[in-house]
Amino acid sequence: MSRKKLTALLTSFVMFVMVFVPALPAAKAAGTMREISTQELVRDMGIGINLGNTLEACGDWINGTTPENYETAWGSPVITQEMIQGYKDAGFGVLRVPVAWSNLMEDDGNYNISKAYMDRVTEVIDWALDAKLYVIVNIHWDNGWVNKFPENKDECMKRFEKMWTQICEQYKDYSDYLMFESQNEELGWETLWNQWSGSDAGKADSFNLANEINQKFVDVVRNSGGNNDKRHLLISGYNTSISLTCDPLFKMPSDPANRCAVSVHYYSPSTFAILEEDADWGKAQSTWGTEQEIADLNKEMDMMKTTFVDNGIPVIIGEYGCPTKNKEADSVMRFLTSVCEAAYSRQMCPVLWDTPGGRYDRIECKMADPELNKKLCEIAGSSIKEPGSDGTTSVTYQMSELKQDSKGGYIIPLGSNAKNLKKAIISLKVTSSENSGWFCGGGGLSFDSVKPADGSAAFWSSKSFNYDGGKEKLLITFDGKFADADGNEFEAEINCTQATLSDWWHSSEKYPEGGDDVSCVFNSITLYFDGEAGSEPEEPEEPEIIPGDVDENGAVTVADFTVLLQAMVGKIELSESQIKNADLDGNGRINILDIIKLKNMLLS
Repeated sequence: MSRKKLTALLTSFVMFVMVFVPALPAAKAAGTMREISTQELVRDMGIGINLGNTLEACGDWINGTTPENYETAWGSPVITQEMIQGYKDAGFGVLRVPVAWSNLMEDDGNYNISKAYMDRVTEVIDWALDAKLYVIVNIHWDNGWVNKFPENKDECMKRFEKMWTQICEQYKDYSDYLMFESQNEELGWETLWNQWSGSDAGKADSFNLANEINQKFVDVVRNSGGNNDKRHLLISGYNTSISLTCDPLFKMPSDPANRCAVSVHYYSPSTFAILEEDADWGKAQSTWGTEQEIADLNKEMDMMKTTFVDNGIPVIIGEYGCPTKNKEADSVMRFLTSVCEAAYSRQMCPVLWDTPGGRYDRIECKMADPELNKKLCEIAGSSIKEPGSDGTTSVTYQMSELKQDSKGGYIIPLGSNAKNLKKAIISLKVTSSENSGWFCGGGGLSFDSVKPADGSAAFWSSKSFNYDGGKEKLLITFDGKFADADGNEFEAEINCTQATLSDWWHSSEKYPEGGDDVSCVFNSITLYFDGEAGSEPEEPEEPEIIPGDVDENGAVTVADFTVLLQAMVGKIELSESQIKNADLDGNGRINILDIIKLKNMLLS
């Protein structure tokens, strides 16, 4: 083959690939493993936040048949792509996703992760990667089975290896924007060594077991194929304690790829960062920020730097945070920003611990405290995306402004762009008059008409919601799917200009025996649209009332008398406006007195 023909052939092939082979997302299944060190990757993460109390929610009390049952069990709304994008828009560079992989797992000793649960975790990870966030995924507390290692090491190691083998297989082709973390805080066992006892008896055994588990993690990942031979890994420190992880007995695992970072958590002092109320082991403190406390923070961060960072081992502060209950607001701000700055300035990545109702508002999809958001981003030099810059608009209605139907439902104007409604956020207050230990209820946003994409007949539909005591916000999302009265789901769009917000049911420990002691008050509703909200439909003008003008021709004549007589004997039916004109005695109905009055009007 001549050089000219070969060049033409290759050119044609390249053009074919460019036109017909779709490009893959840069940070997901494309699987790019860049030639960068783990320290460079950790620095590129900037600052992070946890998707806490969500996919790691677990407990035997949860009646779990779907991933959603667990995902929402500890107070989180169902996670949406918009929520995940909101983390990126708030200036974060990495999302840590704690997971309880045992949820929905069959109790048969095989430790096979539920496909449904794996798929849901993958969906959330994919959303984060699509948002160009780094992702850290781990095995979290997961009902505490890791705590049983000292008593049942072989079985626990089998479980640990089997679970990580499956996780590795699922994500082996993912890019280096996905990082695996060996475990959470459980690598360290008081049954082997109690650090508070003053004795070193059993200390080496506990550290050696933690080191062995971390080494098993690295070995499983590196032998799992795909991109996992080069994946950046996060090694859990001893109980993720800074002082214990810096102990000489803690060893980083041997890694042929030399791509491991170490993870510790920062909740110190625990009397401020953990306790909301006094406990038998400590007295809760409401303030933080003395010279000594700041010095203690810097001392621990320096310890991590000299032990690890200065020796080429990157550090991620996988969790840091504090509660707000019974805490001074300025101290909370000072603590969070000081920990973030102390870590970041020492080349470490701080990842804020956050749960539903915490620092990030999962309903509004933005940080709850704009000032905290600003200060954290200033530390890392990251930017915050302004709300509405994605082309969405919103409109808020106070319930006091809205009309109600005969059953008490609120009539919600949707405007002319109703089909592009993206979500609705309802502000409410739920109380119990008898102080029930538990109380809840539910309602819905109903639509007179939604139009199926397949061209079939429009039908009535609704989006239901549940609430419980203390709930202040509700989120309703619209994904282009609506169910009819029989539960059949269709791809459809809203085909009406108003909806009805209704409170449907209540329940509590006092109900039904003690009566319905639950009250739900809707305060406002905010509607979010893709594009413009659209104009509200104009209400039809009330026709002018002309007493006696029954035929509505603008004048009172004998013809009106004839029309009224025909209506009285049932030959014709009057419209609402005609009835108003004919009701001359003002009693709201047509009778013989109206005929007499109309006759007298004509005679005069």
